[in-house]
Amino acid sequence: MTNTYFVSGIGTGIGKTIVSAILTEKLQADYWKPIQSGDLGNSDSFLVQRLISNTKTRILAEEFRLNNPLSPHLSARMDGISITVDQFRIPETENSLVIEGAGGVMVPLNDHELLLDLIVALKAKVIVVSQNYLGSINHSLLTLEILKAKNIPIEGIIFNGEANVESERYIQQYSKIKVIGRIPQFKTIDQETIRNAGSLLKI
Repeated sequence: MTNTYFVSGIGTGIGKTIVSAILTEKLQADYWKPIQSGDLGNSDSFLVQRLISNTKTRILAEEFRLNNPLSPHLSARMDGISITVDQFRIPETENSLVIEGAGGVMVPLNDHELLLDLIVALKAKVIVVSQNYLGSINHSLLTLEILKAKNIPIEGIIFNGEANVESERYIQQYSKIKVIGRIPQFKTIDQETIRNAGSLLKI
């Protein structure tokens, strides 16, 4: 049975790409980053490709490669193009698929549509990546609440980075969302790290 998972964070820079690599390796799934905004020479797709070691995964081409490391709506405008949800189609695959988002669910794609609207259109189950910092309870619960409000299926939450037992406990007990696992802060990240980290996730 194949599954499609959309990996979204509670914000930017909280480890979505590392978590996506771990999920991709564990499931031997295909990987797709629909929008790459900035860092085109060292994109998230390139990083995932370097970190996985199975022979089944395919790294699928981005729909949009934007030049500036900004919100997609602004980066696209600066590139002289527009992004709309109806431009996206999930690439054909008979494999499970890990889709990595850009930032959080309320990131704008244009003046009227958000990443949230893309998630709805793609009909994927969402995996929320949370990281512990001052304000992360608020950001985590807001993310989960908006997903629930839109009736988007939530596969679970993954905590990434340094642990905070109380924050994680509160997020889980309030949201009633399954915790798939927690990924520690790694000193080094390589193929072996990513491969071994899969055992930390229940999916």
